[in-house]
Amino acid sequence: MAVATVRGARLHYDDHAPDGPEGGEPVVLVMGAGGRGRAWHLHQVPALAEAGYRVITYDSRGVPPSDPGEAGLTVGDLAADLAALIEQLHAGPCRLVGTSLGAHVVEELLLTRPDLATAAVLMATRGRDDALRAAAARAEIELLDSGITLPRGYHAAMQAIQNLSPHTLDDDVEVSDWLSVFEQSLSTGPGLRHQLAVKPEPGRLAAYASITTPCLVLGFADDLVTPPHLVAEVARAIPGAAHRLIHRAGHYGYLERPEEVNRQILEFFHSVLARPLARTIHPAPHEHRVTSP
Repeated sequence: MAVATVRGARLHYDDHAPDGPEGGEPVVLVMGAGGRGRAWHLHQVPALAEAGYRVITYDSRGVPPSDPGEAGLTVGDLAADLAALIEQLHAGPCRLVGTSLGAHVVEELLLTRPDLATAAVLMATRGRDDALRAAAARAEIELLDSGITLPRGYHAAMQAIQNLSPHTLDDDVEVSDWLSVFEQSLSTGPGLRHQLAVKPEPGRLAAYASITTPCLVLGFADDLVTPPHLVAEVARAIPGAAHRLIHRAGHYGYLERPEEVNRQILEFFHSVLARPLARTIHPAPHEHRVTSP
C-alpha cells in the first residue's frame, strides 16, 4: 500500500497495474462509508485486473489508515479528494466504480470534473434521504456521540441483518463466516463519525440531469440501506443511464453476488468501449431498462 497526499490529507491506496507496456486502462473503485478499499480486493480487483485494467483502490478521508478528516465533511470534499488522487496518479480520464457513499462521491465527480471520467458504475446509490434512512443515520451518529461501547458481536449481528440478503441470512454456514468477518473488521474512530454524517446533497437528483458520462446504475433487490426504488430514481435522473437490478443481494451485493456484479461491470465497460460516441449521444430517459439475472 502506498500513500498520496492530496488536498492536505494522506490517503492510502493500492495501484494494481497489469502486465504489458500499456499498463491497462485505469479503473478507480470507491468504497462506501467507513469501508476500506481492500474490500474490493476479494472479488472486483482480480476480475478487473484479469480483464486487463489498471485497478486503483484507496481508503478515503475518514477511513484509517488514511487521515481522519474533520467535522462537516461533505460529498463534495470527498469528490475533490478523488479528483486530486486521480490526477496525482496520472490515471485520468478513467473508469469509476462506486458503492453507497462511494457512488455519491463518483456522481459528484461526474458533475464537477467530467473530464476525469469515461464511464461509471454506481451501486446501491440514492439521490435523496427518505425519512427512514435519515432517522437511521441520526441514530447511529447519536450512538457514537454517546460514548457507549456495544459488544463487537452485537455490531456484527446488526451489520449482517442490515446489509445482507435474507437468502444469505438463512444459511447458517454463510452467516457464521460473515459474522466472523464483521467482528474482525469493525470500524471505529472519529473519521467514521465524520463519514456517517455525510449524506446526499439536497437537490442532487435534479443536478444529475447534467451528467454526460455513460453510467450503469446497479440496485440490489434485498437492500435495506438503499432500497431499489431509491436507486431507480438515480437511474431515471441520469440521461441515458443503464439500470440493472440484481436479485438475492443486499447492500453488500458486490460481496454476496460478486460473479453477477463483475459480469455487469465488465459488460458495461465493454459496451462503452464499443460505442465511442456514448458520451454525447444518450437515449431518452424513458428508455431505461431493468433486467435481472
